[in-house]
Amino acid sequence: MISSAHRQPSTIRIRIAAETTGAPNEGIKNPPSKEEIMNRRKAHEAAFEQKLGLTEAQKIKARELRIQGRQKMKPVLEEIKAKKQEARMVKMSRIAVQMQEEKLAQIDKELAVLEKKANEIRKQNMKDFEAILTKDQKKILKNMKKEGRKNFERGHHCPPPPPCPEASN
Repeated sequence: MISSAHRQPSTIRIRIAAETTGAPNEGIKNPPSKEEIMNRRKAHEAAFEQKLGLTEAQKIKARELRIQGRQKMKPVLEEIKAKKQEARMVKMSRIAVQMQEEKLAQIDKELAVLEKKANEIRKQNMKDFEAILTKDQKKILKNMKKEGRKNFERGHHCPPPPPCPEASN
């Protein structure tokens, strides 16, 4: 048994909190398991398909499109991840500040190109998906997107964009 003098401070705090509340691990949330994440994703996917009223053929085609889209996106996302890691390493390095800034500026340019590429793939994936929908389903999807944007903005308190500068005569 480990004496209390050798315990990590965080362990002591958790134990004290558990002892004072009377419930072990109360208030401590474990991250969701892979199974829970997959179940949530499947439930979300099923609700999406139901809301659009997709036929079985459309569901199969949509799944194929999702898989193809992920395959197209995967190398781009891996490059983005590598560039971000490279930027972290440059920030931690002991090179001159000016050299750091130059390298980070170059990495930012490369990241911008990769993000643009990823967005183009996303747009193409959406076009491919919309191509399998009927006119009514496209209207429903448009409304779903509109509602999603509204919910996103409600949860993210972004300031309004600055006013456009007026052209001087």
